[in-house]
Amino acid sequence: QMQLVESGGGSVQAGGSLRLSCTTSGRTFSNYAMGWFRQAPGTEREFVTAISRSGGTTYYADSVKGRFTISRDNARNTMYLQMNSLKPEDTAVYYCAADRLFVPNIVNTRSDEYDYWGQGTQVTVSS
Repeated sequence: QMQLVESGGGSVQAGGSLRLSCTTSGRTFSNYAMGWFRQAPGTEREFVTAISRSGGTTYYADSVKGRFTISRDNARNTMYLQMNSLKPEDTAVYYCAADRLFVPNIVNTRSDEYDYWGQGTQVTVSS
C-alpha cells in the first residue's frame, strides 16, 4: 500500500496563491506517475493535472493551464501543486493520486487509472 497525505489547503481571496503538497510513503515514489484531482460539492471528481514518473511530462486541464504548476521531488517522495491567480471556481477538495506506470514518460487523466488516493485537502477561494 502507498499512503498519500495532502497538505497546504486553506482559504484565500481571488487572485491569491496556495501551494499544495502530497507526501507519500510505503512504495517507491519514482515508480508512480502522480496526479491532482478535485471535487466541488455536487460535482464529480475532475482531473486537474498530472506528472510522469521522472517529472519530464506534465499535463493540465484547460481550466488551470497557465495558472497551476505541478512538480515532484523524488528524493523527498513528495509532489507539489503551485496554484496562482486562484478563482472562486477553483474551490474544491483537492486529492492527490498515484498511478503505477511502467512507462516512465506518460500520464493518465482518468481517475480510474489511479491506484492510490489521499484523503483530500480543502481549497476555498472567495471573491
